[in-house]
Amino acid sequence: MNKIKIPEGYVPALKGFDLQCAIASIRKCFQAQIEEHLNLRRVSAPLFVLADSGLNDNLSGWERPVGFDVPAIGKDAQVVHSLAKWKRLALKTYGFSMHEGLYTDMNAIRRDEELDNLHSIYVDQWDWEKIISVSDRNFDYLKETVRNIVTSVCNTLDALKAEYPSVKTTLSREVTFITSQELEDMFPDLTPEEREQAFLKDHKTTFIMQIGGALASGKPHGNRAPDYDDWDLNGDLLFWDDTLGCAFELSSMGIRVSPESLDKQLTIANCDDRRTSYFHSLLLNGELPYTIGGGIGQSRLCMLLLGCAHIGEVQSSLWDDATRTACAANGIHLL
Repeated sequence: MNKIKIPEGYVPALKGFDLQCAIASIRKCFQAQIEEHLNLRRVSAPLFVLADSGLNDNLSGWERPVGFDVPAIGKDAQVVHSLAKWKRLALKTYGFSMHEGLYTDMNAIRRDEELDNLHSIYVDQWDWEKIISVSDRNFDYLKETVRNIVTSVCNTLDALKAEYPSVKTTLSREVTFITSQELEDMFPDLTPEEREQAFLKDHKTTFIMQIGGALASGKPHGNRAPDYDDWDLNGDLLFWDDTLGCAFELSSMGIRVSPESLDKQLTIANCDDRRTSYFHSLLLNGELPYTIGGGIGQSRLCMLLLGCAHIGEVQSSLWDDATRTACAANGIHLL
């Protein structure tokens, strides 16, 4: 059986079609919130891209994309891992202006994902990206954007609880900001995941900054591809989940690489071979706008706000037989 945690005495707040209606309400409300607070507009996006385009997100570098050949065009394609790079190119192509942005549904298959309460091979998220100025590439602008996302999340929760009183989830609107190095200094003997758990117990809504570069220990807090986030100006947004009693990552985001930081990070990551791809050439030549962006999990947001114990309660995916049996025996209905 894959890793799974069964909360003692778990009873879902909503079941059946009521749950489906609540999921639809969350998605509709949250989209309206980020349109307002982040100044975003909805666009269409690809499910797959050409394998040699350089547009697919390489994630941590070891995950295998789902690929297939397209005989009609004589090329190979890949299902996107995320749209981190495609969005930046789309902002230029669609003619967005300063401080305007886009969001879209991103659906991915991550076949190498380790499965547990929070992870599925099916990934659905709102990918978003916004044009910023060079002067916006700083911590203050990053923090302001994070607070706007937290406001959007908490406003959506308030609307959900007004519509469904049986939902008892509570979240903190107060965001604590901490760097990954500060976290390592506080908990030097713990793993990065253990540090998150320890810190979130007392700081219920936290943004962990500067993920990707090596810390004093010589290891990064987490792996990040070198060609979308600036490792000095990015981070993860986490909430404390009372149902599972754990830190719950909702979003990975950041100010995107400049030509200078891309040049530096490609070298650090030993990815100099990417410099000649279409996307990377445009970026290194200064032909793409400066941006900020990220991904916000759709199923994860629904799971968090509804107080669900397993992501399979709010999305249809594949699970091993032992996981399905354990969940069924403990009142956790997997779709």
